[in-house]
Amino acid sequence: MTFPPIPTGALGPGPSRGEPSEADQGGLEQVSAVDQVPSLTGVRAVAALSVVGTHAAYGTGELTHGYAGLLFARLEIGVPIFFVLSGLLLFGPWVRAAATGGRPPSVRRYARNRLRRIMPAYIVTVVLVYVVYEFRAIEPNPGHTWIGLLRNLTLTQVYSSDYVVTYLHQGLTQMWSLAVEVAFYAALPVLAHLLLVVLCRRRWRPARLLAGLAGMAAVSPIWLVVLHTTDWLPGGAGLWLPHYLVWFVGGMVLAVLRVMNARCYAFVVLPLAVVSYLIVSTPIAGRVTAPALGLTEDLAKTIFYAVIATLVVAPLALGDRGCYGWLMGSRPMVWLGEISYEIFLLHVIAIEIAMVSVLGWPVYTGSVAGLFLVTMALTVPFAWILHRLTRPRVSRGREAMTETD
Repeated sequence: MTFPPIPTGALGPGPSRGEPSEADQGGLEQVSAVDQVPSLTGVRAVAALSVVGTHAAYGTGELTHGYAGLLFARLEIGVPIFFVLSGLLLFGPWVRAAATGGRPPSVRRYARNRLRRIMPAYIVTVVLVYVVYEFRAIEPNPGHTWIGLLRNLTLTQVYSSDYVVTYLHQGLTQMWSLAVEVAFYAALPVLAHLLLVVLCRRRWRPARLLAGLAGMAAVSPIWLVVLHTTDWLPGGAGLWLPHYLVWFVGGMVLAVLRVMNARCYAFVVLPLAVVSYLIVSTPIAGRVTAPALGLTEDLAKTIFYAVIATLVVAPLALGDRGCYGWLMGSRPMVWLGEISYEIFLLHVIAIEIAMVSVLGWPVYTGSVAGLFLVTMALTVPFAWILHRLTRPRVSRGREAMTETD
C-alpha cells in the first residue's frame, strides 16, 4: 500500500530559524544544543549514569554478588539507550523527507557533523588517557602502545581477531561502543537508501518500511548464530555493528512511528521495561562470572536490551507529556544530558583515579555508591570543561538550515 506524502505541517513544528535541527545530534556524541524535545536530551543523562553505575559496580566487585550483582551488571543498558537515540534522531530526517516528498539530508553535511561531534572531545580524551597512564603502572594494558594509540585514535581498535589482548586500553575500555556507534554513522546513508529508495521506491510506504526494518533487525540474531556456531568470523566480530544493529533499529522504528503521529505513553511501556529488566537480570542473559556468553544467553541479552531501550525512549519520542517526560526534560537532567558524551568519555579513568588515589581501595572492594559519587564528583567538572572547549559552534548560516538541507 502506498500512502500519499504527508504535508510538512502535519509532522509538527520543524526547527525554527536560529535553532539547530535534531538531525545534527545522534545518541552517543557531543550535544551542542538541547534537542527539540528536551526530554530526549535528559534521557541521555540516564544512559550515561547507567554506564558509570555498572562500571562502579565492576570496580568494587559487586557484580559477582548474586542477583543484586546482575542488576548492577545490566546497567550497561545505557549503551543500548544511546544507540536507540541515534537510530531515532539520525534516521528521522530521511524518514521525514520521504513522508513529505522533500529532499533527503545532505550526506556530506551529515558526515561533517558526525566528525565534528565525535572526534575533538574523543581525541583529547585518548591523548589525555595515554599521557596519564605513562605515569600509572596498570597491568595488563595491551593497548598502551603506539599501535594501540593509533588504533584507538581511529576507532579501529575492535577490528582485530582478539581486541581484548591486543588493543584494549585500561583507561578506554568503554570505547568499543563508540566504535560501533561510528560504524552505524558510516552505514546509515546506505541503510536509508536501501530502505527508502530500493525497498519503498521513493514513496511513503510506512508498512513496507517497517517490514524492512524488521528484516534489518534480524541481522543481529543471524550474526550471533554465525558467530557462535561457525568459525567464519573472527572472535572480535562480537564487537562489530551487526551484533548491535537491532538496538539502532529500535530507534529507527520510533522515527517512522513518530512521522506517522503514533503515540506511546509511559504508564503503559515503562512497567514493561522494568519487568524486562528484571528478567534479563537473571542468568537467562548470562552470569558475570562466566568466561563468555553462550548463544542463547547472547541472543537473550541482545534482544531484551533492544526492547528495554526502545521502551525507555518511546514515550519521549512519541508525544507523551506526562511525569516521565517532565522529569527527563527537567533542568538538571537536561544539563547532565548535554555533557553526557563527555561523562561517557572520562568516567573510566575517573573511576581508576577515584579507587586508587582518592579512596585508596584495593580493586574489587568498597562501596558502589561511594565510588559512584566520587567518580561523578571527579568527572562532571572536567566533562563540562571538555564540553565547553570542544563542542561544535553553529554559525548563523547553519542555524537557519532545516534538517533536510
